[in-house]
Amino acid sequence: MNPAEDGPKRPVHAVVVKTLVHRRDDRGMSLEPFASRCVRAGEVHELVTTDHTETAAGARIDRVGFLGFAEVGNAGVLDRGDEVVIGGEVVGTVLGFDGCHFPNHYNVLIHTPVPVTGPDLGLKPEIEIQFRPARRFP
Repeated sequence: MNPAEDGPKRPVHAVVVKTLVHRRDDRGMSLEPFASRCVRAGEVHELVTTDHTETAAGARIDRVGFLGFAEVGNAGVLDRGDEVVIGGEVVGTVLGFDGCHFPNHYNVLIHTPVPVTGPDLGLKPEIEIQFRPARRFP
């Protein structure tokens, strides 16, 4: 993502469809070389938290907590750095994407201070999620 080319966008709304409860310290996910991904209404993607901070293409992501799967409510663009808001609380920012299960779904990697799971955040089906732009534009 090139900030000089980046303009305003609408938030992407989603809802939890399945909560996940596990953590891994050896997951071996690999960051895609993309800072953004388009999503369509109705798609389901997996939300994964991590304390990793590296954003280079191919960076290995091992320490993860699985939040769950979310159904996208409106088409939009997810960008690295977007705030992830669950149940009205900012829980982290989009770090990037792992495509090991694509085209079935992306793993949306969310940077958090420590990896957390669905139960850690009280996630249940139908809880609302927002991906909000981190920057505000005039």
